[in-house]
Amino acid sequence: MRLAEQITGGPSGQPIQIMTHQILGYPDFDTNYEMIRLFQESGARLVELQLPFSEPIADGPVFLHANQASLASGTTTKQCLEFAERVVTDFPGLSFLFMTYYNVVIQYGIEEFVKACAAIGIQGLIVPDAYPEESQEFMEACRKHTVEPILIVTPYTSSERLAYLSAETGGFLYCAARKGVTGTKTSFGKETEAFITRVRSIAKTPIAVGFGIQSGQDVRFLEGKSDIAIIGTQLLTVLEQEGLSGVRRFLKTIIPA
Repeated sequence: MRLAEQITGGPSGQPIQIMTHQILGYPDFDTNYEMIRLFQESGARLVELQLPFSEPIADGPVFLHANQASLASGTTTKQCLEFAERVVTDFPGLSFLFMTYYNVVIQYGIEEFVKACAAIGIQGLIVPDAYPEESQEFMEACRKHTVEPILIVTPYTSSERLAYLSAETGGFLYCAARKGVTGTKTSFGKETEAFITRVRSIAKTPIAVGFGIQSGQDVRFLEGKSDIAIIGTQLLTVLEQEGLSGVRRFLKTIIPA
C-alpha cells in the first residue's frame, strides 16, 4: 500500500495521525529502538528516522547538537540503514520514513541510496535541500523504486510554487508552519489556519504540519485541518530532561486516543 493510502486522519473524520522523529545514533541506537517501541505502544503511525549530517540547515540548536553528537560517536549511513531494516521488521504497525540532507544521499550514491531504502521498507524520503527542479536524478530514483519524495512548503511559498510542489511530492506534502528552523514554538492561530486552508485548496495529497508542535493543545488545533501532526524537537527535549518514562507520559498527552 502506498504511503498516501495509509493516511486517514484529519479532515477525513478520523483522528489526526502523529509522525514522530528520531535522530539515529543519538543518544545511541538502543535508545532509538526503545523510543520507537514507545511510539508504537502509544499509537503513533509514522516515524521519521533522521540520518545525521554535520550541517542540518533546517534544524534548530537541539537537533544540531544531536546530529553532531551522533556523528562524533561514529554513526554511519550503513549503521542507520541496518538499524532501519531492523525496526521496519520489528514494528510492522509503523510506517518509516528517512529524513536527511542531500549530501548524505549524494555521498552514498543517489540511486543506490533510494534502492537501499526501498529494499528495507522505507516508504518516504524527506530531504529538505533536494529541490525537485535541481535534483532530477533523485526524483527519478524515487519514482523508479516506489519511495515517496516528501516535499516541503511554508507560509511564504507562492500559490504557483505550491501547486508545483504539490504535484511533485509523494505520500504527503510537508507544511512547515512558519519560517525558520525546527524547535522554536509556533503560535498556532488564524495565520496558521489560513496557511493550511490555502495548502488544502491546492494540494493533491494528504498534508502534514510540523515545526513547533510542542503540546496536546497544538495537536488539537490541527485536528480537522491537517492529516498529520509532526513532533520532533519536543520529543528529544523530553527524553533529555525526563528519560523514557517522561516520553511515555508526554506521548499520552499528544496522541489522540
